[in-house]
Amino acid sequence: MLLEFKKFLMRGNVVDLAVGIIIGAAFGKIVDSLVKDLLMPPLGYLLSGVDFSKMSWVLSDDGKTTVNYGLFLNNIIQFIVIGLAVFLLIKALNKMSLHKEKAPPPTPRQEVLLQEIRDLLVNHKNDSSKNS
Repeated sequence: MLLEFKKFLMRGNVVDLAVGIIIGAAFGKIVDSLVKDLLMPPLGYLLSGVDFSKMSWVLSDDGKTTVNYGLFLNNIIQFIVIGLAVFLLIKALNKMSLHKEKAPPPTPRQEVLLQEIRDLLVNHKNDSSKNS
């Protein structure tokens, strides 16, 4: 059972998935910083100094119960930025794969042999008709 588990973990798909998760987490931090540190401050400035992360509706008198719609707006913007980044990445990968020239698959050995036999028969027939 231990050997099967080791084999499972070392399969290419599992390793690729692990690498994808790690890179995705790092990418998430970058996008989070992009939204919070680069996009939201100028947007808030354009909207007269509004800080989206502090926007909320207070539901209780003591101020402890709030609906943080500003954080929700930040997350929506983050989602859009991530979606755009993934779209651009996939578009670039598709463009790169279209430029690769696809080599024709090799002709099966049986077909090559049959073509050689056909050519030999045609040449033999032509040689026989010339000698007659």
